[in-house]
Amino acid sequence: MTDLRHDRGFFEILCASHALFAGRALAPEGADAAWLYESAPYAVLAHDAGADPRFVYANRTAQRCFGYSWEEFIGLPSRLSAEAPERSARQALLDAVARDGFAAGYRGVRVTKSGHRFWIEDGVVWRLVGRDGAPAGQAATFSAWRDA
Repeated sequence: MTDLRHDRGFFEILCASHALFAGRALAPEGADAAWLYESAPYAVLAHDAGADPRFVYANRTAQRCFGYSWEEFIGLPSRLSAEAPERSARQALLDAVARDGFAAGYRGVRVTKSGHRFWIEDGVVWRLVGRDGAPAGQAATFSAWRDA
C-alpha cells in the first residue's frame, strides 16, 4: 500500500474533493501534504471505497484522538472507529455521504484503541473522487472533540 502521509497526489484529491462537495478549502492557502499530516490542528481521516472500507489516511491529530499509530491505523476497518451500538448511525451517515456528496455538522461517539469513548463535534464527511472521476472512498475532518 502506498504511504499517503506526504503524498502530493492524495493531498490534492482530499482538497479538491472537499472543495467540490463542502464548498470550502480543507487546508489554508500554501499548505501542503506535509502540513496536513504533521501540523493541522484538526483531524483528517480517509478510507477506501471497499465493501468494508479500510483507513488509508489519518493525520497526526487523528492519530492522537484515536490512539493509533500510522502503522496501526492504515488498513484498519473504519467501522472499528465506532463501537458496535454506534455503527448503524455511522453507516447511515456514510450512506448519506455516498448519496449527497457530503454531510456537515456531524456529531457522534467514537472509540479509541484503548476503548475510551469520545464525541466528535461539528464533523464534515465527504466523498473522495479520483482524478479520473471514479469514487476513491470517503474522508472526514473534525476540529472539536471531548470525552463521552
